[in-house]
Amino acid sequence: MIEKLAEIAEIEFSDIVEATEIEKGKLRIFLKDGSFIDVWFSKKIRGRYAYHWECIDGRIYRHDNIPHKKWRNIKTFPKHFHKGSEENVCESLISDDPEKAIREFLEFVRKQLKDSFEE
Repeated sequence: MIEKLAEIAEIEFSDIVEATEIEKGKLRIFLKDGSFIDVWFSKKIRGRYAYHWECIDGRIYRHDNIPHKKWRNIKTFPKHFHKGSEENVCESLISDDPEKAIREFLEFVRKQLKDSFEE
C-alpha cells in the first residue's frame, strides 16, 4: 500500500513533489520547496495513521487519529488536525481510505504552497 501512495505522490503531484523514500514502513515525500511530508501507518494497531507536513518555516500540519485525551472534545475524535502548530487542533475530515487521504492531503499542501508563492 505505501508503495502505491508514493506512486500517487510522484505522478499526480509532480508539480510539488521532488522525490519519495520508503524506510521502515514510513513514506517520506520530499517537496520542491525543501520541506517534507511523512506518512505513517501503525503496524501494531490497524487503522492508526499520521500524515505530517513539516514546513520549512516551522509550521506543522498533521492529520492523525492517535486518541490523545487532550483532544477528546474535537467532534471527529480520535481523528484530529494540527493546523500550523501542535496546539492549534481542529476536526479532521480526511478520508479513512489511504489513497483518497494522500490525494486530499497533497491537494491541501499544493494549495498552501501556491498561496505562499502568491504572497
